[in-house]
Amino acid sequence: MWIESVLFEQSALQALVVLSLIVAVGLALGKVHFKGVSLGVTWVFFVGIIAGHFGLKIDHQMLVFAESFGLVLFVYELGLKVGPGFFSSFRKGGVLLNGLGLVLVLLGTLVAIGLTFLLDIPMSDMVGILSGATTNTPALGAAQQALSQLGISANGAALSCAVTYPLGVIGVILAFVLLRKLAVRPGDISDGGHDDDNQTFIAAFVVENPALFGKTVRQAAGVTHLHFVISRLWRQGSVTIPGPDTVLEHEDRLLVVTTDKDVEGLTTLFGAQEQRDWNTGHIDWNAIDSSLISRHIVVSRPELNGRKLGSLKLRNSYGINITRVVRSGVTLLASPGLILQLGDRLTVVGEEKSIAQVARVVGNSTVTLKDPNMGAIFLGIVLGLLLGSVPIMIPGISVPVRLGLAGGPIIVGILVGRFGPQFHLVTYTTRSANLMLRGIGLSLFLGCLGLEAGEKFLDTILRADGVLWIAAGFIITVLPVLVMTPVAMRWWKLDFGLACGVMSGAMANPMALNYANSTLPGDNPAVGYATVYPLAMFSRVVIAQLLVLMFQ
Repeated sequence: MWIESVLFEQSALQALVVLSLIVAVGLALGKVHFKGVSLGVTWVFFVGIIAGHFGLKIDHQMLVFAESFGLVLFVYELGLKVGPGFFSSFRKGGVLLNGLGLVLVLLGTLVAIGLTFLLDIPMSDMVGILSGATTNTPALGAAQQALSQLGISANGAALSCAVTYPLGVIGVILAFVLLRKLAVRPGDISDGGHDDDNQTFIAAFVVENPALFGKTVRQAAGVTHLHFVISRLWRQGSVTIPGPDTVLEHEDRLLVVTTDKDVEGLTTLFGAQEQRDWNTGHIDWNAIDSSLISRHIVVSRPELNGRKLGSLKLRNSYGINITRVVRSGVTLLASPGLILQLGDRLTVVGEEKSIAQVARVVGNSTVTLKDPNMGAIFLGIVLGLLLGSVPIMIPGISVPVRLGLAGGPIIVGILVGRFGPQFHLVTYTTRSANLMLRGIGLSLFLGCLGLEAGEKFLDTILRADGVLWIAAGFIITVLPVLVMTPVAMRWWKLDFGLACGVMSGAMANPMALNYANSTLPGDNPAVGYATVYPLAMFSRVVIAQLLVLMFQ
């Protein structure tokens, strides 16, 4: 029958049909909730295992290509998403997060070494168990290379990785579910917004400091290290938009956009702060005075990508003030040195005619932003693959280690997302486009992994050593996460979302990250994942080779 040939005779058509069916069925099952819990896209992996067990196969080279491309697409788009906020989060706590991630890696390694002696499992098999339990295929590849150089068969490592991988995938998610039920308090879950040093804060001040009487705004700003933008100035019943040369007078009322941590210092600078709360989200900015309005306009002209805000001279040319810039959900202070990116939303205060002129300058067209710049995406992927293939020599290890298909693209994605606009590289994609590309990549990766492991999966787990491998892998997966997540939350004051991201990154588990992203508010899980993943992944690749060389 023609349907039989389509499903079982290996060809490009058959590979596409099989993978599409696996992904479609898996995603459909992912929508099913049991007692409020759903495994989401992880179901694609299990559907792949079932398909492989019942004899569905695709050409091996096509399988490797689809699996590799899916992984690369997922991690690169993830890097692009978190890139703009990555370095600010790293400055605030990146050393701590990476330290916690490395402790998790070392704890899992110590558990694996202990189980090797306790359960009498050869290290050639244990490195595969460790790789599967931590869902780290680059570590498996490094271990296989080390075993081959020693003249030892790597088949045991590959098979033990395959049978422990499913519980490695689900084990971290189960640990998160258990911790959320037993150890998470309401205050432990945050959307991350108030923790961002860039998050803007609006306050009104009255000029009561005699040292500022008769001084210009530029001179007032020059006597402090604090960053602020004066949105409006009220004087004797009239309102104006102050510029750098505006002279301040006694009892001027200033509406200022700054950061929460700088409010106290600005109160000292200006003299007094009004008590009205300007950050409730329910203020009609167009009704607070009669002559000025506030509008949001979007930067959509490609030639402005990478330009500094101050270089546009919008304040001097049009008599307006830009107070805030919203980028990737984060509100930034509109300083002159801020480098613009396509998709930035500017909050502009001024007269309606002037704001309309500024809108024409910056573009303000959402239609032109709907199409992602595919050329920049694939250029970034190429750079990521090249970085991942660079051999890195570690003293004492004869085999060079590499960042691989996952490490290289996520690092380049972070760098391009953060610094690309400075080189006029258009990196903007809409949230829906980024989510779709990440979803396609992750689904392909999981479907191929399941299909590859499905053929021998059942036979292996029915063997005595297979059950032992699975038990050891489950312990290596769950125990470190159950220990380190509460430690990170209680001792180091991480919120649950950020802690989940750190644990998912240290375990190299994008499925656990996807679960955290879908069930917790904000971007903290993704930021935590991207912060610790590169170093944790690299350390696991090195550790896998060290274990072979030291204990085999």
